[in-house]
Amino acid sequence: MTDTRRRVKVYTLNEDRQWDDRGTGHVSSGYVERLKGMSLLVRAESDGSLLLESKINPNTAYQKQQDTLIVWSEAENYDLALSFQEKAGCDEIWEKICQVQGKDPSVDITQELVDESEEERFDDMSSPGLELPPCELGRLEELAELVASSLPSPLRREKLALAVENEGYIRKLLELFRQCEDLENADGLHHLYEIVKGIFLLNRTALFEVMFSEECIMDVIGCLEHDPVLGAAPRRHRDFLTKTARFKEVIPIGDPELRAKIHQTYRVQYIQDMVLPTPSVFEENMLSTLHSFIFFNKVEIVGMLQDDEKFLTDLFAQLTDEATDDDKRYELVNFLKEFCAFSQTLQPQNREAFFKTLSNMGILPALEVVLGMDDVQVRGAATDIFSYLVEYNPSMVREFVMQESQQNDDDILLINLIIEHMICDTDPELGGAVQLMGLLRTLVDPENMLATANKTEKTEFLSFFYKHCMHILSAPLLANTTDDKLSKGESSIPCTCVCKDDIIFDLAMAHCKCVRGLWITTGCKRLSDAHLEQYCLYPRLSQLFT
Repeated sequence: MTDTRRRVKVYTLNEDRQWDDRGTGHVSSGYVERLKGMSLLVRAESDGSLLLESKINPNTAYQKQQDTLIVWSEAENYDLALSFQEKAGCDEIWEKICQVQGKDPSVDITQELVDESEEERFDDMSSPGLELPPCELGRLEELAELVASSLPSPLRREKLALAVENEGYIRKLLELFRQCEDLENADGLHHLYEIVKGIFLLNRTALFEVMFSEECIMDVIGCLEHDPVLGAAPRRHRDFLTKTARFKEVIPIGDPELRAKIHQTYRVQYIQDMVLPTPSVFEENMLSTLHSFIFFNKVEIVGMLQDDEKFLTDLFAQLTDEATDDDKRYELVNFLKEFCAFSQTLQPQNREAFFKTLSNMGILPALEVVLGMDDVQVRGAATDIFSYLVEYNPSMVREFVMQESQQNDDDILLINLIIEHMICDTDPELGGAVQLMGLLRTLVDPENMLATANKTEKTEFLSFFYKHCMHILSAPLLANTTDDKLSKGESSIPCTCVCKDDIIFDLAMAHCKCVRGLWITTGCKRLSDAHLEQYCLYPRLSQLFT
């Protein structure tokens, strides 16, 4: 049986400061003759190929984060991370790294990060560790100045971070924050804002883990409400989080760790997006660990939910149950929408597996039920979910609708439901119709269809679409040119919906794309003379056939 302790994902940091997944494998350490030293080796679990071969450099700063991550830089602008399935495996590899570098495994960073001048480095290294003033109300101004003066220097930042971490300083600061709020001490609150903002810029995982803990995070947010620029009018972020944006479990989450992770991630994301001031270019690089903290939390949440079959089964069962009330259904479909949005943090191969899991659980039949409901908000959220599926795995959607046609009549097929919603959009701005048209174009576009020796998706799907969907797609086209007269503005179609000329044109374009695809893939010209005559009544369309 494979040792899951050493199972890891390999990540590299791209130019946009986002982590790219390079594959899953098993990590080991050993001497590599070519590199002349002890190295980390990761072999892919799929085929045994080498995903990573990295010498453990005695001078490289390795960091251990969140118990299951090891992060380091091999060269300028080339950061690597190993994300372990189990804490025990992370600890084992961390001990190997520390052994090579002669470090105590209890540390969470093996080297001090320096990029200062020789003179500054000598002065800082020869000085003792940074000493913090007592955590007292009367010393807050002094501490704020110390934090501000330390940020420009990597060595002083590191010494400050160690001092804050080792002395348990964050919890002491938050106790002072509560005192300042009780005493309405504006000066103290302003100093605490500067101090806590500075601690974020120390870019240290160990400090984030304390700040983002359940008992501390709301007080941290409270400190960041008191920006001196705002004077006596602090922002009310805590009120928003506790009263307006309260987390509601639409389906009971049995795993307390998962529940806590969801709470934490939402709040940390809120801190990054809404609470922290917009960082300068200098500060942006100092918040990389915060971005990574959120990224890996989201990856973990998606994985935990994906593996919870009971949760997903209950979710889809309640979503499609006729007894579910409208408010509950709206909450369920919005949760599923957020769940799919989280999947954007995954790399393509993992995202494909994620949507495959949702497909196996019945997401497409569930969406078909929801899209057939009257509630506009519910249908809108369901459309957003459908757009994720079409964007990331259009072949999965095509396969479903073709299989569905073997059991159901044309008028209740999912894809025809999409077409009907598109041509019956009552929004004056046609926002929903435009979104659905984009999805339909993606589905009928021959350029993104698969073609293998055993299966030609182009031929199968386009033939299916022409046979089962084209009569619905072309209905407003034919209705709009009845009696050889081109109606102006808006015109009624058989489903009593209103279809504007822009949508008529887009419908025809989709029709033409499908037909052209058939011509190319089958050589069969199936566009009838009747359709051609109707299209040529439109000046904008006639050019397509001349």
